Amino acid sequence: MSESIENVDEINNDTDEEIIDNSVEDAITLYRKVREGKNKELTEKEIADIEKECEIIRNRQVITKDLHHKLVEITNDGLIVIGPPTLTRFEKARIMGARALQLSLGAPVFIEIPKNATTSLEIAMEELKQRVIPIVIKRTLPNGDYQNIPIDQFA
Repeated sequence: MSESIENVDEINNDTDEEIIDNSVEDAITLYRKVREGKNKELTEKEIADIEKECEIIRNRQVITKDLHHKLVEITNDGLIVIGPPTLTRFEKARIMGARALQLSLGAPVFIEIPKNATTSLEIAMEELKQRVIPIVIKRTLPNGDYQNIPIDQFA
């Protein structure tokens, strides 16, 4: 157990540059092993080619941090650009759950309550079916760009 603690302290004392230098050298070592293969005698030309390629790898720029991306809202004149043109089952569940909670806590109803509705969830499902809930769905891309879509724009 004390060995692992010493290793952690040792890693924490290393600077980022040392870690990157070590990883580049490790990558070059593995590259050499792959190129040399098993039990294969290399000619001087092949050895020179491997050394040349290793030097190219060593001189590559190492990107340690992503460049900052400014988040952008995607607007496209009412068209749904991100995701399917309909509500996903997860979005439906989230909307109905949130709206049912609001209704159970005394929020006003946006539709005439159906006679067969006995729970706030049934009322929320009917409101969603009629697309009268004032909710906006925010769909986000992996890079952070997003689109806000009002619920009445879904098919």
